[in-house]
Amino acid sequence: QVQLVESGGGLVQPGGSLRLSCAASGGDLTAYIMDWYRQRPGEQRELLATITTGLITNYADSVKGRFTISRDNAKNTMYPQMNSLKPEDTAVYYCHARHVLIITAPNYWGQGTQVTVSS
Repeated sequence: QVQLVESGGGLVQPGGSLRLSCAASGGDLTAYIMDWYRQRPGEQRELLATITTGLITNYADSVKGRFTISRDNAKNTMYPQMNSLKPEDTAVYYCHARHVLIITAPNYWGQGTQVTVSS
């Protein structure tokens, strides 16, 4: 059973940066596509970015140019990086893993980490 554990959230001032981590235990993420989501208060969960097993990335227009994701398969970890943060980026951020080949394989979610952008 894969478990995803997120860390790195917190309070940051507008214009600041944060680097999150999403570490997997209990399984190998090599065969998983990793997604990064956020959920702002009162809104639905929003897909921000995806990184494939081949390290190809794709970003939502809302974060393109400010946010990036990377992964280190040797460490079983994904690293979302957030720059030029705005108050509207305040949300709970989640990582998600889905198998690249087996559609019926279980998907996994992290527990979420709170990011608050405020002066």
